[in-house]
Amino acid sequence: MAYTTIDDPTAHFQIASYTGNTTAPRNITNDGNSDLKPDLIWTKNLSSNGTNHVITNSSLGFDIPNSPSGGGQQSTNSDGTENTPAGTYGYISAHLTDGFTTAAGGTNDDTHNENGSNFVAYQWKANGGTTSTNSDGDINSTVQVNSDAGFSIITDSPPNNTARTIGHGLGAKPDFIIRRARNRGEQWNVMHHAFESTLPGGWWGLDTQAAYNDSTTSGYTSLSSTTFGVGTDYSVNGNYNYVTYAWKEVQGYSKFGYYRGNSADDGTFVYLGFKPRWVLIKSKEANMDWNVMDSAQSPINPMTKYLTANTADPQGSSSTKTIDFLSTGFKCRDDNNLNFSDHYFYYAAFAESPFVSSEGVPTTAK
Repeated sequence: MAYTTIDDPTAHFQIASYTGNTTAPRNITNDGNSDLKPDLIWTKNLSSNGTNHVITNSSLGFDIPNSPSGGGQQSTNSDGTENTPAGTYGYISAHLTDGFTTAAGGTNDDTHNENGSNFVAYQWKANGGTTSTNSDGDINSTVQVNSDAGFSIITDSPPNNTARTIGHGLGAKPDFIIRRARNRGEQWNVMHHAFESTLPGGWWGLDTQAAYNDSTTSGYTSLSSTTFGVGTDYSVNGNYNYVTYAWKEVQGYSKFGYYRGNSADDGTFVYLGFKPRWVLIKSKEANMDWNVMDSAQSPINPMTKYLTANTADPQGSSSTKTIDFLSTGFKCRDDNNLNFSDHYFYYAAFAESPFVSSEGVPTTAK
């Protein structure tokens, strides 16, 4: 069996960095080895304080004012409902063969193309916007699946909040799930497979610093190769519209695991089997941010720049909150947010390049 089936991760995940110029519409082109038509786009203004992280997807439609599904933007740092372009200062109006188009909102476009501000856009490929009906769960869901990269976008509208299962289309148990009510103000509910043994129940709020919550009503109840189960709380289940992003690990491309901090400058090394491009890290404990580290923000080790997914803060820079991206994984340095002694930290990571290609060719260290 090949070490990896994905020799070029840029075919499935890319990061675009650009400087705003207020041009509307404006096309942003990716620069990876492969073209990428993104289906999930997560953008952030790195320069201006108080600007939201913004997530949009092709299942709901990027051209929000004209979306037949009533699609909209949501912010990882907010428990608010979907936003309209005027309310969120710009939006993504289309995904392109290799990138996307930004359009101006009702004011100054500060979430996507504010003049002089630096931006980052994290992009995942699903199925080009083509969806299908999935009937594996107790109710039908609409799924858009990239089987090669283990990624699915799921939308559903339960008739009530009776505990139920929902089809995801991955063909294997999901390792990482993010679920969100679209038309009700609720937290972002995150499930990590490391907590599967605690089911039923369990979740994190992506928009908060809160500790892991083992509630059996507001969390997840089961994981299988066809479905995931949700409890009875309106944050995950009820007479509302929901969107879910689900991933399963793909060797050499993605990994969802955990490590134990040691508060040392020579921090814990985390083996991934690939050189990471993007890592999301959260302690199980309270008062800890969701830290986003990527090699677009910090191309050279030690990487000192970061974002916090649960805040509207601009890009941070710290000489102590540092991380090294290496050819086979990453190492966090002495910082409470990433490496606090005896705390367990949970992560999601996506590759820049596999350690060994499908033909057995190794990559080199950074």
